[in-house]
Amino acid sequence: MSALTIFSDKEASEPQWHSTDPEAIQQQLNARGVRFERWEADRDLGRDPAPDAVINAYQHAIDRLVAEKGYQSWDVISLRADNPQKEALRAKFLNEHTHGEDEVRFFVEGAGLFCLHIDDQVCQVLCEKNDLISVPAGTPHWFDMGSEPNFTAIRIFDNPEGWVAQFTGDAIADAYPRLP
Repeated sequence: MSALTIFSDKEASEPQWHSTDPEAIQQQLNARGVRFERWEADRDLGRDPAPDAVINAYQHAIDRLVAEKGYQSWDVISLRADNPQKEALRAKFLNEHTHGEDEVRFFVEGAGLFCLHIDDQVCQVLCEKNDLISVPAGTPHWFDMGSEPNFTAIRIFDNPEGWVAQFTGDAIADAYPRLP
């Protein structure tokens, strides 16, 4: 179940707000300039779908975003618990960073935790199947895939080079809850 938990950026032990209601999550994130939507596939993709099947199932929604925002490329990423690089990949994404472009992810299956450092708050967004999140360019954030990652997501870019991070050097991510 998707969830949003909001903390002060000074106090990681006591949430200020929490909800699992998709409409409430969308309202809270939209108010902070973060896009959050729920998409549905037009067919059953099964477990661990092939990248082409994923793109075909969601091409209509991707086309809508491309027309609206001018994105240039997209791909599919899958990560499983048996990946020998899972610990190194998790560690890389757990450091606070920004991007010069929006970070757009749609979860086809599985889950991941986006943590957004916006003004004086940390918004932890548990994204699961059917969740689209678009973190605006320049927003400090980190991502936790958990110790046993299991997800497939569509990544949408306006930079043909793909994922390019500028790490902030701030250790704030170490203070906040992570996925098990």
